[in-house]
Amino acid sequence: SSSEEKLARAAALGADYGINYRQHPEWSKQVLEITGGRGVDHVIEVGGPGTLTQSMRSARVGGHIALIGALTGVADVVPTVELMLRQQRVSGIGVGNRQHQIALVRAIEATGIRPVIDRSFALRDMADAFRLQQAGGHFGKIGLDYAL
Repeated sequence: SSSEEKLARAAALGADYGINYRQHPEWSKQVLEITGGRGVDHVIEVGGPGTLTQSMRSARVGGHIALIGALTGVADVVPTVELMLRQQRVSGIGVGNRQHQIALVRAIEATGIRPVIDRSFALRDMADAFRLQQAGGHFGKIGLDYAL
């Protein structure tokens, strides 16, 4: 995160470690330090091209990177030789279809897991929800209330 406050909230929810990417632009070095040089098994990559290299360097040899976002843009150079040498897998993950959503809801109901909701907005205030998201001020999900 770029926010110490958000890192503290993540720790309160059970995160073992947090790294402020503004304080550590090459945050993969901190990941490797935390993991004793091994790297992590899985990376959930939301930044896209601007952070993919750091994610690759954070993942262990043979690790998996799930690319679920492109917040930093849509195109950049991918260090393919580094990816091959590290024998990593990068998977593009889409939103999913209706059956995936039904399975997700069932899993949430069965496990009791609850997402963190930062704030909910009335549908008429959707523009405010987008402004909050764009500013990056939220922690967790931003909801829209469709109730009439």
